[in-house]
Amino acid sequence: MARPCRGGSVRANYESPEPMEPILTVTLNPAVDISTSVARLEPALKLRCAPAVTDPGGGGINVSRAIRLLGGESHALVAIGGHNGRKLKSLLEAEGIRLIPLQAPGETRQAISITESDTGRQFRFVLPGPAWAEEGLRAIMAAITTAVPQGGLVVLSGSIPEGLPENFPARVCRKLRDRDTRLIVDTSSAALHRLTEDLECPPEVLRMDSREAEALAGRTLPNRRDSADFAAAMVARGAAKVVIVARGPDGSVAVSPQERLFAEAARVPVKSKVGAGDSFVAAFTLRLAHGAGLAEALQWGAAAASAAVMTDATALCTREDTEALLRKCPVSRLPD
Repeated sequence: MARPCRGGSVRANYESPEPMEPILTVTLNPAVDISTSVARLEPALKLRCAPAVTDPGGGGINVSRAIRLLGGESHALVAIGGHNGRKLKSLLEAEGIRLIPLQAPGETRQAISITESDTGRQFRFVLPGPAWAEEGLRAIMAAITTAVPQGGLVVLSGSIPEGLPENFPARVCRKLRDRDTRLIVDTSSAALHRLTEDLECPPEVLRMDSREAEALAGRTLPNRRDSADFAAAMVARGAAKVVIVARGPDGSVAVSPQERLFAEAARVPVKSKVGAGDSFVAAFTLRLAHGAGLAEALQWGAAAASAAVMTDATALCTREDTEALLRKCPVSRLPD
């Protein structure tokens, strides 16, 4: 990491005598998440669903929500618009999220998650959000510049809205270059590819799942060492100071110039995989904000992701489960 790692021991919980660095999350493509269940999805029939649960959704939003569930605090810069945007705002305020609203150029999108109760299969439908223009891009960059915490952490998580340039994450990196701020990026698709090609100002941490890593590598990454070799190559070429590859139920690999680490995922009953990645990022970021080194932050991230899959639908990790699973997510060093 850019800052020296402190200690290798695992703390019992999130309280720390050290002051916590401020955290800002950025969500430009949020959603109002609606989740329900039905016995089985079948075409051409009127399906009677269970009562719906409505939650605020989107990568950065979920990171802020999980940080709060874990006992921390953050500010959430969120683009909102229209009726759905007002609904999203009220949901976030009801959860006590410190919201920094940014006016979106259209209606906030909705996302629908339906679980088949007979099979356990989960289906996710995501409606399109508003398209942005150059004027909106300037407003976004101005809002980020105003909200960014000096000497803190910024989490850019989730998809990039239509209309914004594919190199938007790289632009944010350059914007924050002189702010003594560490940027953690968890994005996908074209934006992820462009970020790994723009080496002028890399983020502190770049996280991706195995499928995204394999798309970048152009090959399969069947085992932990393969993922670590890929992450090490990304770090060596300057794509990020730390690269994390999430390997699903196996665990997560994290590589810096000094370390090649692996955190096991806890063996737990899986109810829903939704929110596991965001819970990982939340716990990982929160530990960094409390001064932890890479190994400790990785372990907390793995425990939070394991806790998240134990919850229903779009629910995130809980603090109780995360702390209980911590010892079941040991961190080991991988060979070079």
